[in-house]
Amino acid sequence: MYQLYRLRKMGLSVKVFEDAGGVGGTWYWNRYPGCRFDSESETYGYSFSEELLQEWDWKEHFSGQPENERYLNYVADKFDLRKDIQFNSRVGSAVYDESEHRWEVILESGQRAQAQFLIGAVGILSAKYTPPFEGIDSFKGESFHTSNWPKEKIDFTGKRVGCIGTGATAIQLIPIVAKEAGHLTVFQRTPNYAAPLRNGEVDPETQMAWKTSYPELHKRIRETPTGFRHDFDPRSALEVSEEERLALYEELWALPGFKKWLGNFHDIMTNLEANETFAEFVRNKIRERVTDPVVAEMLVPKDHPFGSKRIPLESGYYEAFNRDNVKLLDTKKAPIESITPTGVKLQNGAEYEFDIIIYATGFDAISGPLTRMDIRGEGGQTFKDKWADGPRSYLGIQTAGFPNFFMATNTALCNYTVCAEMIVEWIADCIGHVREKNLVCIAPTPQAEEAWVDHVNESAAGTILSAADSWFMGANIPGKKRAVLLYANSAREYRKKVTEVAASGYEGFVLR
Repeated sequence: MYQLYRLRKMGLSVKVFEDAGGVGGTWYWNRYPGCRFDSESETYGYSFSEELLQEWDWKEHFSGQPENERYLNYVADKFDLRKDIQFNSRVGSAVYDESEHRWEVILESGQRAQAQFLIGAVGILSAKYTPPFEGIDSFKGESFHTSNWPKEKIDFTGKRVGCIGTGATAIQLIPIVAKEAGHLTVFQRTPNYAAPLRNGEVDPETQMAWKTSYPELHKRIRETPTGFRHDFDPRSALEVSEEERLALYEELWALPGFKKWLGNFHDIMTNLEANETFAEFVRNKIRERVTDPVVAEMLVPKDHPFGSKRIPLESGYYEAFNRDNVKLLDTKKAPIESITPTGVKLQNGAEYEFDIIIYATGFDAISGPLTRMDIRGEGGQTFKDKWADGPRSYLGIQTAGFPNFFMATNTALCNYTVCAEMIVEWIADCIGHVREKNLVCIAPTPQAEEAWVDHVNESAAGTILSAADSWFMGANIPGKKRAVLLYANSAREYRKKVTEVAASGYEGFVLR
């Protein structure tokens, strides 16, 4: 939406093809109970319009999906964006015409469009993943993937519900379904380090304080390592006394949001020994909240460091497993064999009957939304083949061999909209530069791309991110090559790098 706004302000003719029936992307599709920001609301909203900032009041510190969708509709109406968005229009392919230096986009409906520039603003978590369970289509009850939730409210009252998955989505969903369902069975493959969200309503004084300080707030979050208000503590977890260390951990634990992760000692993200001091602290917090010690140990992560996977924020998640109507199953010990007409069958022979099955099974992250489309660049090379062994890009914005194709998806480890706004602005400025110079196309050199991929891998090697089988590494998708999908350096350094490249006349790019 912001990319459309920026390009239209430049006087360009722009058409957005949108798969959904309305605006909002993530906040249109993900309507499951409990879905909300885990970024602070005042840091997640758009910063480009002072008028918009003053007009919109956030109701909660971590806003829920219904309000988020209303906000994005408000933005679309305020800036009259819908006139250039074609809804219910799924792109099937995009092919680059080398002689004309133009892209031809073909929708699944057969409609065609041509443009000099093509932008993939497809998000990083939009290609849903459902494991190919045998018999999945045979189930006679209702079933939903959390990322494609029905618009109408689902009535769980008295129902037997199965939830497959315990990632960030399930951790928001499970406490609510547990209160409504007759019985809830949770199928867990890997436990997560979830931390308290500590949400609340925004009082008028806080709302006014945000509105009077938005310029300072946005300046601040553009300068922090991850685009939040948080800075890492410059001390090492291993250099302070145990008393000091635990005092900070308790202080962080009592605070809302991601500060437990991103305001902690700086070396918990780079040093496994330092990380373990906080990981064990979190494990003990989980144990304190779960009544049954056997269930508690099932919920305690032991196979990966804290923060090597995205940290889910929760409200009553662990307490849900204290309820008599909730059962937790370990699918590493007894994997799912098949989905049956009546429910789920495990490899150990156990069978469970359900009225509703929820697939909280995640996404083919970052590369998936692009590789699932038939995108063809110079020489007919497909994007899927180019990225078969992991992302191949320069700055995460363009790929060699695909001129004038931009990826407006934030791949920095960053508060999404903060870095996404910056990427949108960079792309708009780049397109403006190409047009002002009467050039026909821009694409990175293979050498610049190779150097960037090496830099991304080196940055990740200095962290704990590769120590887990997470979507950060593509390891949640069977058969997907394990590779670093996120830029693990700080958002501040990323901003500096892309700014320098543009200022140098787009060093590392070929402009024709």
